Amino acid sequence: MLLRIRVRLPDRPGSLGRVARTLGAAGADVAQMAVLERGDGRALDDFTVCWPAGAETGRLHDGLASVPGVEVLGVWPTGEPQGAFPDAAVIGQVAAVPERGAEILADAVPAVLSADWAGLAEVGADGAAALVYASVGGADPAPAELPALAPVRPRSFTAPDGAQFALCPLSEGGVTLVVSRAGAPPFHRTEVLRLEQLAGAAGAVLAAGLPLAP
Repeated sequence: MLLRIRVRLPDRPGSLGRVARTLGAAGADVAQMAVLERGDGRALDDFTVCWPAGAETGRLHDGLASVPGVEVLGVWPTGEPQGAFPDAAVIGQVAAVPERGAEILADAVPAVLSADWAGLAEVGADGAAALVYASVGGADPAPAELPALAPVRPRSFTAPDGAQFALCPLSEGGVTLVVSRAGAPPFHRTEVLRLEQLAGAAGAVLAAGLPLAP
């Protein structure tokens, strides 16, 4: 299985090596690493690791937390996007089947952003939202009810029940792309930007006026 691990660590030589060695000693195989932000002598990094299915992640968390200066912000399951360039692959799929473009985008986003589910929502003037499409194959099903999504703009927020959300309006059709995960840190601004870029690219492909939702 794949896990996403978010850590804050000292931004100095040797820190990444200590984290990588700790992950290896715990039994994790690092598949990918991304730097989310750097500043004031600290870095925020995401690691994607291969982890034995069914194995407890406690020793992984404890091992990382024992490294001086390392703060573990989250460890949660993730999926693996298809292809070497998953964002480009998603837009290619949207272009290939434009009549289902928005649904294809929603189905792909959970793997791209290490989320549980995504969907297309209609948002009323009062901010109340209703799903018109929920992704298939996600880690968890979409809830029966959504929290209020206003203001509808590219952003992230934490729902009252602790679930993390990110959203971005689509340029056509009046629907909003929503993505969520539980038991994980908030969506970082770089993840919201990635969601916005995906939505913008899909909107450009679908600019011919085809409907975005059934």
